[in-house]
Amino acid sequence: MTKLRIGALLRTRRERLALGTGAIIVAAALVAGGVILYRTSHQGKQVTAYFTDTIGVYPGSTVRVLGVPVGTVDAVQPQGTQVKVTLTVNSGVAVPADAKAVVVAASVVSDRYIQLTPAYTGGPQLTDNATIPASRTAVPVEVDQIYASLNRFAQALGPNALNKNGALSELVKTGAGNRFDLEQAETNVKELTAQLAGARAAEQQVREKLSGRVKSGDLATVAQVKAQIATAQAQLKISQAQVETTRAQLDNARWELSQTIIYAPGNGTMVNVMLRPGYFVAGMPFNEVMTFVDEEYQIFALFGQNELHEVTNGNEAEITLDTYPGRIIKAHVDSILWAQNQGQLDASGDLPKTTFVAPPGRFPVKLVVADKDKSVFLAAGARGSAAIYTEHLTLVHIIRKVLLRTASYLDYIIIKHSISLGH
Repeated sequence: MTKLRIGALLRTRRERLALGTGAIIVAAALVAGGVILYRTSHQGKQVTAYFTDTIGVYPGSTVRVLGVPVGTVDAVQPQGTQVKVTLTVNSGVAVPADAKAVVVAASVVSDRYIQLTPAYTGGPQLTDNATIPASRTAVPVEVDQIYASLNRFAQALGPNALNKNGALSELVKTGAGNRFDLEQAETNVKELTAQLAGARAAEQQVREKLSGRVKSGDLATVAQVKAQIATAQAQLKISQAQVETTRAQLDNARWELSQTIIYAPGNGTMVNVMLRPGYFVAGMPFNEVMTFVDEEYQIFALFGQNELHEVTNGNEAEITLDTYPGRIIKAHVDSILWAQNQGQLDASGDLPKTTFVAPPGRFPVKLVVADKDKSVFLAAGARGSAAIYTEHLTLVHIIRKVLLRTASYLDYIIIKHSISLGH
């Protein structure tokens, strides 16, 4: 039982595979047939027409019905006394089976096109690979042909033809006509002949321009205009690039101008200003151009290393300055900077020098002035004395305060040395 089920399952899978493969082949055939039918139905109808001449008709010229483009000219080939023109009519365009092909000149300076006439209204249609013989084609009369006909007419009326022996003049004499009218007619014929000669020369110039074509199939004048347009577009792009460059330069100039404005880090006074109008300040100056004195000052007092072992933040402190003799400025300890330059060793290729031992450096202590004395002006770099009062040996603090005040009053004494120069 098991083997039979497996065999049946295998046969079912094989049948499914065969059916699937067949379906794919059929679908591919249908798609291919559809592509072939689509291409065949969208190629249009090829028609061959024969003309006596095809001046102004070129490969790429349009084929029209009632002035509406319905196709293009594929090839123009001379064959004996005729010209074979192969053209394609777009698919879906109905043309009568007995249609005529006419070369139409819209104007003297434009390319000509082929008009299929009449428009289809019913009945048999022009089939693919149909031929329109020269008997059902027509071309416009050229200006030079009109000129030749009028020239022959003028010669026929001239002194070397009908009036060679004075026949026309004799008719005038016998009263058959007015001599003035005869002379006027001859003058009009001459003027018309001269005008036709000028028109012919102008037409020849236009034809020479129209006959000049480039490899792309455009007229030489059109190609020249296209080249001029391309040149103008390139110049426009260059101008746009120059405009963008100028805008970038303007933005950079604005940024550089904004960099000439110097903002102080806080409230204060600028001193030792070395800038003048027209000075240039480099991005990384090596020489300072001004000095900023901040109004928010900081006070540091230098103490010996053995004087700070009992000092803590918040201890009371008093300050005297040489600029304010006899005045005590109240303050308190903000912090101790436990570092100074003797703890720094510059890196070099030499061993440390130990022959000279510098005296022990002092540590700076930051003092904050009490609120009641914050209005006192403190000059940057002012020198004075400071005392810190810890929680230990308070009796000694009284003596230290007396000595600090006595020393401050001594600042009132100003000793000047005078030097006398004698001979």
